[in-house]
Amino acid sequence: MSVKTARTPPLDSTTSPRPAGTLYRGREGMWSWVLHRITGVAIFFFLLVHILDTALVRVSPEAYNAVIGTYQTPIMGLGEVALVGAIVFHAFNGLRIILIDFWSKGTRYQKVMFYVVIALWVLTMLAFTPRHLINVFSH
Repeated sequence: MSVKTARTPPLDSTTSPRPAGTLYRGREGMWSWVLHRITGVAIFFFLLVHILDTALVRVSPEAYNAVIGTYQTPIMGLGEVALVGAIVFHAFNGLRIILIDFWSKGTRYQKVMFYVVIALWVLTMLAFTPRHLINVFSH
């Protein structure tokens, strides 16, 4: 009596080079998703701190002036560049997400739109950063 065993197909014929099931697997879509979340959380925490330090003016104008004085340092000027960078990326990428959701060809062009977002972000930051840093370091 002979036992027949099923032959297992080679591994390369059963797997695809691209993982199935999701768009976010290490490509432009994943990086866009990650950066959108990081910038969103950073903006949220900035707004929280901004509301709290602005509320100080009603509690103690002297404390408010002291806090505002600490913001007028070169380190905080660099932080403002990072904040503007986060806001600009989040805004441009948000428009990209809207296009993906509501434009019938959005998913087809999502990779191209990601590179457009990066290009617009770089152009915006190249226009903003030198002017801002001149103001920060000239005082």
